[in-house]
Amino acid sequence: MKLYVVTRSDLAPGARAAQSVHTAYAFAAKHPEAWAHWYENSNNIVLLEADDEKALYALSLKARTEGISHAVFREPDFDDTITGVAIGPEGSHIVSNLRLTLRDAA
Repeated sequence: MKLYVVTRSDLAPGARAAQSVHTAYAFAAKHPEAWAHWYENSNNIVLLEADDEKALYALSLKARTEGISHAVFREPDFDDTITGVAIGPEGSHIVSNLRLTLRDAA
């Protein structure tokens, strides 16, 4: 049982890290029961990245269409653009093609 947090690869590495945290907390606020269940039974988180805001928007739309628990985070410091989307454990199939966050950062 994993929580998937997806940020944008077009952000600097530090911003991706910060946006991952913001996005996870957005999921906790929107889905407190699912968050508590995940935290108490798994606490396994996967940090992934998509190319840009457009890709995150498409991911959130797919989650909504399929009834998958999710949360979108918009960063005020980046003109309220979407910087992250958290996907609940039941959404593993819609993130399976994404890359791990910061895999190339050094």
